[in-house]
Amino acid sequence: MERPRRRHSTGFGYIGFGNNQGVFNRKSKLPFSEVKERLHHETRLHYKIDFLHSNLTDEDKRFIKRKIRRQRLRVRQHTIAASLILAFIVAWIIFYLITQIMSR
Repeated sequence: MERPRRRHSTGFGYIGFGNNQGVFNRKSKLPFSEVKERLHHETRLHYKIDFLHSNLTDEDKRFIKRKIRRQRLRVRQHTIAASLILAFIVAWIIFYLITQIMSR
């Protein structure tokens, strides 16, 4: 019994990708080492935290969670403040236009 092979030949009649054999032979998932490096880069960039490839203590996990929650809260507060200011400006413009139209 022969085990199934991963590599496909492009000559079996599949239309749509031409003769590009890389379409059939590429891997669907990234290797774990590349994912670890990307995670380390993102945590350094966004949260100013060094991501270690070892197990985190409970205190480290709580610190990371608190920092992420604080950042989300800050973003939410800024979004609400900007939305309220914009809504106030739009309401004032509408009120001004209505009073100008009614005064004629």
